[in-house]
Amino acid sequence: MNQESFFDQHIILEDALVRLEPLEERHYDALLPVALHKDLWLYTGAKVNSEADFKRYFDNALLEKKNKKAYPFAYYHKQQNKIVGCTRFGNIDLANKRLEIGWTWLDPSLHGTGFNKHCKFLLISYGFEQLQLNRVELKTSHLNLRSQKAMRKIGAVEEGTLRRHSINEDGLVRDTVYFSFIAEEWPAIKARIFDDLINS
Repeated sequence: MNQESFFDQHIILEDALVRLEPLEERHYDALLPVALHKDLWLYTGAKVNSEADFKRYFDNALLEKKNKKAYPFAYYHKQQNKIVGCTRFGNIDLANKRLEIGWTWLDPSLHGTGFNKHCKFLLISYGFEQLQLNRVELKTSHLNLRSQKAMRKIGAVEEGTLRRHSINEDGLVRDTVYFSFIAEEWPAIKARIFDDLINS
């Protein structure tokens, strides 16, 4: 699949608990109250402190898809019957068989429940098993220890820290910790880490 045709797809990824669906304007009202949990943005590059901030963030996500720079998803919780967060495929480079999973935020009430594990499994599986990627990467702030712990927990390999890598919207200069999965390691990680999801 080439870069152009990838963005023409209507990608839906789902299991018994979660459905990831392409982000659309209709998701805005459901996502707004989730996005206004300010602690979600403590370590992120973007800062959302108001509805206006979120409108700008949301519109930019849709614009990045239109411009074929990223593919954003809304998280739908099947048991709760509601939209509960967002994520994206970004830094998509299909010629070099790699992309990033990131820009992820989720209703704080679902942190630590395993919901995000379901989502990451669907995204990573799609990357390796449908897109035939060589590499799926994730990154986070050096200050975000909870996110780093979560990445290790799902089998991501820590590759290192890019020092003074970017500047957050609030002006803070950030070091960024990179993690990755690679195709050769995915089958073993899938069997070891995600066995409960495969056989549920």
